[in-house]
Amino acid sequence: MTSTISNATLTVTLTEAVTLNGTAQGSTNTLSLPNIDEISKRIVTVPTSEKSIISFHASDIGPGTFLEGDVRYVRITNKDDANFVILNIEGDASTDFSVRLDAGVSYIIASTIDGTGVVDYIDITGATLEDMATIKATADTSAVDLEIFVASV
Repeated sequence: MTSTISNATLTVTLTEAVTLNGTAQGSTNTLSLPNIDEISKRIVTVPTSEKSIISFHASDIGPGTFLEGDVRYVRITNKDDANFVILNIEGDASTDFSVRLDAGVSYIIASTIDGTGVVDYIDITGATLEDMATIKATADTSAVDLEIFVASV
């Protein structure tokens, strides 16, 4: 079977807009990620107990599981209007770190065309990078909705 889907370039534009003392101080930065041919976009409700929301693997794919070498972009956005969520980013050698994602805030992971996806991507000690394995989430006070967008080559 020959696919009818053509590769495309994902364009990510970040804009900060603020005027201080009458002078614009913001900026716009654009990242283009070519050869994207797979995307996953979903909204999940995260409870106050830790749940896996994204997994990365060397050879297996499935619901919420992506090929670690092919991932080029991940965006997780907290769609709640009041509550925060804790993201726990785990490596395959038990290294992990956590970040607080306040209401309305996004967390972005990107790997360029010359990158290796999320292979050799994280380490809490800074000594030896390891493959990203899982992203888990825990809502703080009550359940929150997260929008998850993943793009792969």
